[in-house]
Amino acid sequence: MIDLRLLRDNPDIVRASQRLRGESETAVDTLLAADESRRKAVAHFEGLRAEQKTLGKQVAQAKGEEKTALLARTKGLSAEVKEADAAVTAAEEAMRAAHLAVPNVVDAAPPGGEDDYLVLKEIGELAAAGRDHLELAELHRAIDMERGAKVSGSRFYFLTGVGALMQLALLQLGMAQAVQYGFTAMITPSLVKPESMEGTGYLGSHASEVYHLPADDLYLIGTSEVALAAYHKDEILDLAEPKRYAGWSSCYRREAGSYGKDTRGIIRVHQFDKVEMFSFCHPDQAIEEHQRMLAWEEELLGKLELAYRVIDVAAGDLGSSATRKFDCEAWVPSQQQYREVTSTSNCTTFQARRLNIRYRDAEAKTAPVATLNGTLATTRMLVPILEQHQQPDGSIRVPKALQPFLGKEVLEVA
Repeated sequence: MIDLRLLRDNPDIVRASQRLRGESETAVDTLLAADESRRKAVAHFEGLRAEQKTLGKQVAQAKGEEKTALLARTKGLSAEVKEADAAVTAAEEAMRAAHLAVPNVVDAAPPGGEDDYLVLKEIGELAAAGRDHLELAELHRAIDMERGAKVSGSRFYFLTGVGALMQLALLQLGMAQAVQYGFTAMITPSLVKPESMEGTGYLGSHASEVYHLPADDLYLIGTSEVALAAYHKDEILDLAEPKRYAGWSSCYRREAGSYGKDTRGIIRVHQFDKVEMFSFCHPDQAIEEHQRMLAWEEELLGKLELAYRVIDVAAGDLGSSATRKFDCEAWVPSQQQYREVTSTSNCTTFQARRLNIRYRDAEAKTAPVATLNGTLATTRMLVPILEQHQQPDGSIRVPKALQPFLGKEVLEVA
């Protein structure tokens, strides 16, 4: 949720953010009206309650006709208080719905949509086109798409043999790096309650991407960000230093609306594994923490010896919780284009307001923390690893950082 003080004091900033996102400004006006209605409803209720308390004292001291009149007023007032209380509840519900409908306020992101990103840097030499990752994987018996579809349907797969071992190596490398930098290693639940999913902003525009289990009213996570964000729900944190967690999880996405896109291989699938960084920090440290997360992502890509670029994602392509997002895109030689492999978002206090996660300021008052997330290692990275490190005979050179995990310098054709 956005800061209501910002909305009241500078509604035009929120309206400008909506325009940058390509979304309607009506949601801002609806929220302003709901906020005003709620405050009026609360003021009316509190006024009646104050009068009720005063009358109670007067009745205790009154006699005769005066007491009879006061009792009659007290009876009528009781009904008014009950109605006013119900009006407050309705106003608060309308207020929450309107509040949830407004995404985070954009900060410094380029204007435009999906194709209007800003390239910040390009690292490494771009390899010429060769075999694609699926052809290479089939040569090495590393991925079985056919049996994945037989068992579970389209966009599912088996990682087999060296494919499974390479993913485990990749994720272990990512987790080891995270722990080196002070992250607490976590293996998170794959199922979460609705309030956890809503709290991270995934039941808004992303709801169609989420798998829901109606019988249990639980959701399969699309990223361990959800479970990690909700880990400290309704808590007050000591933020002398940022609290950082690295979550290893399987992730599930319906990929709604992507039919016909990336149907070959494992670029766009329904299930994958990921090590996700997550940080709770003081709001004044969020921008600096965002840069640190990006640097950690780049460090891992360097260890994997991959050519990649960093882009500043345009405002119209941001998720509802993010105020700014950087993507790292690795070069995919078979497609002669860059494809996203990591993403890091600064969500400021947006998620923390929804999840009621706070810290104490210098005056011992509670205030919402800032939250940030960033991918460190994920299944999709197998695509550029296979393609960028392929040899003419189809063998795969193993990046030095992965060799201790795999015990090989080269994966020979099976």
